[in-house]
Amino acid sequence: MYPISSLLALDPSMTPLPTLSTSTLTLVYLTAGTFLSSCSANTLNMMFEPKYDALMSRTRNRPIVRGLVSRRAALLFAIATAASGLALLYFGTNPTVTGLSAANIFLYAFVYTPLKRIHVINTWVGAVVGGIPPLMGWVAAAGQTATTGHDTWRDMLFSKDSIGGWLLGGILFAWQFPHFNALSHTIREEYKRAGYKMLCWVNPARNARVALRYSILMFPISIGLWYVGVVGHGFLVSSSIANGWLVKEAYHFWQHQGANGTARGLFWASIWQLPILLVGGLVTKKGLWDGVWRNAFGQPEEDEDDYLYYDDEGENGETGNQIASQSASVAGSRPATAA
Repeated sequence: MYPISSLLALDPSMTPLPTLSTSTLTLVYLTAGTFLSSCSANTLNMMFEPKYDALMSRTRNRPIVRGLVSRRAALLFAIATAASGLALLYFGTNPTVTGLSAANIFLYAFVYTPLKRIHVINTWVGAVVGGIPPLMGWVAAAGQTATTGHDTWRDMLFSKDSIGGWLLGGILFAWQFPHFNALSHTIREEYKRAGYKMLCWVNPARNARVALRYSILMFPISIGLWYVGVVGHGFLVSSSIANGWLVKEAYHFWQHQGANGTARGLFWASIWQLPILLVGGLVTKKGLWDGVWRNAFGQPEEDEDDYLYYDDEGENGETGNQIASQSASVAGSRPATAA
């Protein structure tokens, strides 16, 4: 555990004060640090675009546009929130999470923001920005044991155990296309007037195709979470229902090119589909209900040390199964020791 969490996760034998679990502390620092980092990125975005924000109904009431906050004050706020957010992530989670957050601030403020006025690929860059936070959460959870330096950023991001984090990020990446493409279609003239290169007005037909394509992509990504063991079989059912609804609305959006209320239909479907999908993943998390059962009824976990299997025969000719049985019997009869 990293410094702050180690400091606050007090040893109960040394203090009468109530303590927090390290996983709870990690969640607190992750949430606060991510929130502050998001504040910084969004502030920089608004600081760069007040002239263009004034041309759109959804952004014309932002503080800098209205003159409630100066650009200098906004810059100071962005620096302060970035510094405090990254510090919380570094000391409360791990350096890999901090690096991902810093990269996301840079990507959003200094790549995505100017790219909006240059090329439609900005939407894909923005989707990457939206997909990184779930990966940060995965790495923060994995990094709770990274106290000795053995778990490097390569292990956390590119090992076999990191696949679940990338799949969660993939869900948020893919989801943003039906969500944003439907939203932008309803205000496409404003995007055009402000000079933002968005598919909704540059290529409306492609805008609808992309929304449908990435809605369909939600199916294999969701199945992937089950395949790698992050969630149980129930998620195949709940995700299929949620994703099927999204695909249906995306198909209507593509079929009618956003007409007949299909853009709003897809937008609202995306608003509800994502939380339904994620809650389904939480409820069907692999091993969740086993843990609930053990906590509720006090059933101990099996001790793997009690089950020893050998391919060769023992010294007296016992088979591996006999040795395993004897080991389990001895373990069951040994007296309990103080913790």
